[in-house]
Amino acid sequence: MSRIADEIDAVFAAAGARGFLHAREVGVSGGPEVAVGADDPVVLASVFKIPVAVAYAREVVAGRLDETERTRVTARYRIGGIGTAGCADDVEMSWRDLAHFMLTMSDNAATDLVYRRVGQEAVDRVLADLGLARTRLIGCCEDLFSSVIADLGAKPDDDLEAVFAAATPEQLWKLSVLDPERTTASTPREITALLDAIWTDRAGDPAACESVRKIMARQIWPHRMSSGFPAGVAIAAKTGTLPAVRNEAGVVSDVDGRRYAVAVFTRAGSLADRLPAVDASIGTAARLAVDHLRALSVEP
Repeated sequence: MSRIADEIDAVFAAAGARGFLHAREVGVSGGPEVAVGADDPVVLASVFKIPVAVAYAREVVAGRLDETERTRVTARYRIGGIGTAGCADDVEMSWRDLAHFMLTMSDNAATDLVYRRVGQEAVDRVLADLGLARTRLIGCCEDLFSSVIADLGAKPDDDLEAVFAAATPEQLWKLSVLDPERTTASTPREITALLDAIWTDRAGDPAACESVRKIMARQIWPHRMSSGFPAGVAIAAKTGTLPAVRNEAGVVSDVDGRRYAVAVFTRAGSLADRLPAVDASIGTAARLAVDHLRALSVEP
């Protein structure tokens, strides 16, 4: 393992987690990289919303989906949490606002509506077109949470938060959503390839790629990747969270104009709801990786 990989590994270990990372400069094929378990399978959690957003943007640009059309978020999708998923009543929104909520705040209800509208086939086509053979999406948030209900032996209409609260640690560690072989998964390297394609207009029509980039740049969470960088460095990214899982993948735009695709996935040794040290390790590891790539780019 290289010195930079050892250093990043130590950051994750100090936070009580195992980490997986890949970083590369955007638009530079075959250039330098930082890799820590970059080809290991990882649980995507909400990072899967990035290819869903690409599929959505493709449908809009192709004229198959009117982004201003309004739809209703009903009780079926209100599973609790952030955004429309946590509302007490039905919410009516445009498709573009739902896509905005899906990426900026990780609204699960918004995600499920967008996913059902564009369809699994459109999402799979994004992955196939980009050659992401090791990236697999097993449905949307609704499907992932249904697997949790099934794994814990609860009834389909049981309250998810109550089911989680009643589960033992032994049961939680065995959930299929925490096993990359049984749930929506990818590798850090494939996720940076996806980001590179979005930022170089190869993931779809340039207008579709620009749409995804703009929304990702408005993400509201500063506690992971963004925490590692100073003001002036722009971050466009998407988080992902499950018990013991803390992820973030995005593009770091440096003050010198260079851009770096970074994907960081972690698995903690704790099931605690709050893992600030692990959150911070994502920013620290991303910063170390970008600094390393930056230094290589200026060497004579």
